[in-house]
Amino acid sequence: TKSDEQFVDDLDGEFKKRYMLHYNFPPFSVGEVKRYLGLSRREVGHGNLAERAFRFVMPEFEDFPYTVRVVSDILESNGSSSMATVCSASLALMDAGVPIKSHVTGISVGLITDGDKSVMLTDILGEEDHFGDMDYKVAGTRNGITSIQVDLKIAGISMDLVKEAFEKAKIGRMSLLDKMEAEISQPKNTLSDYAPKIDHIQIDPEKIGGIIGPGGKMIRSIQSNYECQVEVDDDGVVVISSLSAENNQKARDIIEAIVREPEVGMEFEGEVKRIMNFGAFVEFSPGREGLCHISQLSYERTEKVEDVVNIGDVVKVKIIKVDDMNRIDLSMRALHDPPEGWVEPPKRERRPSRHGGGGRGRHSGNRPPRKNFSRGGR
Repeated sequence: TKSDEQFVDDLDGEFKKRYMLHYNFPPFSVGEVKRYLGLSRREVGHGNLAERAFRFVMPEFEDFPYTVRVVSDILESNGSSSMATVCSASLALMDAGVPIKSHVTGISVGLITDGDKSVMLTDILGEEDHFGDMDYKVAGTRNGITSIQVDLKIAGISMDLVKEAFEKAKIGRMSLLDKMEAEISQPKNTLSDYAPKIDHIQIDPEKIGGIIGPGGKMIRSIQSNYECQVEVDDDGVVVISSLSAENNQKARDIIEAIVREPEVGMEFEGEVKRIMNFGAFVEFSPGREGLCHISQLSYERTEKVEDVVNIGDVVKVKIIKVDDMNRIDLSMRALHDPPEGWVEPPKRERRPSRHGGGGRGRHSGNRPPRKNFSRGGR
């Protein structure tokens, strides 16, 4: 998932990597016995070479919101294990369902010189690498080269030898591509059952607070209720991951309801949170309530709110009004057709003031002023 991205802090600044390739070359792979204390420079360099070979074929986050880690464990080596890593990684990625754009293959070209004489070898073995003067590693697709590394034991090589090396490498790569595509020509359409189901949403960054909730209450509630992981970036990208596609969809529905601006005509299913004499307050989306007036509970005359709903009831409501202060009026009866012959009852008129409408001042209406029973100064 997104939380598995590798955080890198180098001379160019901080960044995260969604795709990683780790190359392990234990001593026993070449018949040696020694302590294995950690990664060697060879392992770091070969891993970077193979990783770069896939940089331009990996899918974008919008198309495949997964963090991908490939591990190459070399069990036996008698040739270019880094180029073998490229070929095996390409097959593994397609077999795993990662939608890479095309296969990537790699091959090593060697050179042996003796004075003015030279011989170029393709796919060199360990001894040819040891006694040779060059190890020219080339990786790429049918359309071009994606990664190169050259190791020389001599002062340099001519441009003619460089061209010859590329030509031999291309012939070898095309042959490898034919064999690999015969086994698997495109990524599988489905991922493993054990892979997490990941979905992502782009929201307005100003709405992030609603998803997090006070003290993280809302996001923890979503993760707990639907057994998923929710990650929110500062730019408004929300990533939902779980082992269940159904739970993912439920969590997505909740998040979309939180960030959605309420509009007249929208329908929701909510829980009755409070009951007053004049109606019921329904939480129609997480953390957001609206008033369903007693007159909107049913087409029949309702004397008491409790005759129709009680606290804790789950009801379906429809938004019928959003005022300038973003207060929301809901209706239960608007979801149903009125009964035949039903007529909207007239709205009750306000009762006139019993004091003649003169306000509530001390001398309002016909009421005489109070007598002053002051006891005078002390």
